[in-house]
Amino acid sequence: MLSINLDRETESYLAEIIAQENSTSEKLLKKLIYQHWQTLKPRQTLAQRRGGHPKNLLQDAAPDASLRENRKQIINAKITTR
Repeated sequence: MLSINLDRETESYLAEIIAQENSTSEKLLKKLIYQHWQTLKPRQTLAQRRGGHPKNLLQDAAPDASLRENRKQIINAKITTR
């Protein structure tokens, strides 16, 4: 159990928010703490959210395949063979 003392102004803000949200002060406080906790955690990258980089995708690729010039050449070769 947590007990806090609020000044009058903050207490009136809380009462207004509770009325607008149609919630209890306990639920509102839990939500606020969770949201603040989420902002403290470092954000995951897209690859992390999707479970990491694919393991087998780049096994057969050349070591310099990610260079822009090499990608352009590969794409041009694929387009011209169509």
